[in-house]
Amino acid sequence: MTRTVHTTRTLHTARTLRPAAPEAAIDSSQVLPVVDEVAFVTGFPAFTARRVAAQLLATDPRARLALLVREKFARDAERFLAELPDDAGRRAEIVVGDVCDMDLGLSGAEYRELAAHTTTIHHLAGIYHLGVERAVAERVNVEGTRGVIELAGECRRLRRLCHYSTAQVSGKRKGVVLEEELESGQTFFNAYEATKFAGEKLARAAARRLPVTILRPGVIVGDSRTGEIDRFDGPYYLLRLIVASPEGVRLPLPGRGAAPLHIVPVDYVTDAALALSRDERAAGGTFHLTDPNPLPARRIYELIAERAQRRPPRGFLPGRLARAVMRAPGLERFARAPRTFLEGMDHLVFYNTRRTQALLAGTGIECPPFESYVEHLVRYVRDAHAAHRRLLEDEVFDPFA
Repeated sequence: MTRTVHTTRTLHTARTLRPAAPEAAIDSSQVLPVVDEVAFVTGFPAFTARRVAAQLLATDPRARLALLVREKFARDAERFLAELPDDAGRRAEIVVGDVCDMDLGLSGAEYRELAAHTTTIHHLAGIYHLGVERAVAERVNVEGTRGVIELAGECRRLRRLCHYSTAQVSGKRKGVVLEEELESGQTFFNAYEATKFAGEKLARAAARRLPVTILRPGVIVGDSRTGEIDRFDGPYYLLRLIVASPEGVRLPLPGRGAAPLHIVPVDYVTDAALALSRDERAAGGTFHLTDPNPLPARRIYELIAERAQRRPPRGFLPGRLARAVMRAPGLERFARAPRTFLEGMDHLVFYNTRRTQALLAGTGIECPPFESYVEHLVRYVRDAHAAHRRLLEDEVFDPFA
């Protein structure tokens, strides 16, 4: 088990970013040894932040990590680091703070230490729930980003600031969206998209003076090899509905289903993000981490039904009628899809990935086709449903709640 040394604001794991200190005390005047990578990661305990942190330590045996964690999740972070293989967690430090607070909620000494030694920042903290209130989304997605950029500006050894945006900053725009494009007068389906757009504008402005890489994932689903995920929202509204539906029932598709669903497995997102964060050519660039060959919603619905051994959909319903169907007896507890999600099922937009594919060429990192991992997604949801997992029953998990 990872031993911790407690202070009033942080939980420092053994063998943290500082060099080893005598057992009696930790001298705060000591400085970091020179290492290849000292990464600062926000967004814990969200699934993607966990994956980035774990993979960063696993793929670079010299890397050290500072993990920003809200106080309510500090014990969870301790367990997370302790359970990492090969004692990788012993190269990490838990820093208790909040991206929404001044100086990220850190003391002056903590802030100065991060600024002195951090080489890479992975800013994953954000509100992702489509139904979030505007004020909450702005506080986290905009002001939180502003605070992280301010820290980056103080980092004397900064090599890269990776800002995790979303492909959905395109809002209601239709047609092909290029990676270098952002502002085109678009409006948005919800506060999530609007505030992520505003946060990306801040990151783009900072790129004039800092080595910023902007990453735009599609809608993240589970691991393409195991199906593992931490929350069942977005496309999982459909997946859960199909898996939980009575056998023999042929559910109609919400919307016509001709537009693509831009889903992407979490392992591709983290693999690509870390590769780009280590590539000097990616500094100053924006990258779509999306499936370059997305399937239309109807085909995805059909594949899920096939793997779940349910009858394929027949016909379609407009969004408002689809919500009524989802409230049918036996299905109402799975019907939490917000209106904006159903509207997005018929939103005809395509994300160009030319830059991403050019820089990832030769790395072996490619987005797998949906057909190759849909079975794993279905099995994970089916197992969760059978076990009456809290994840399936409760409201969408929100790390900032």
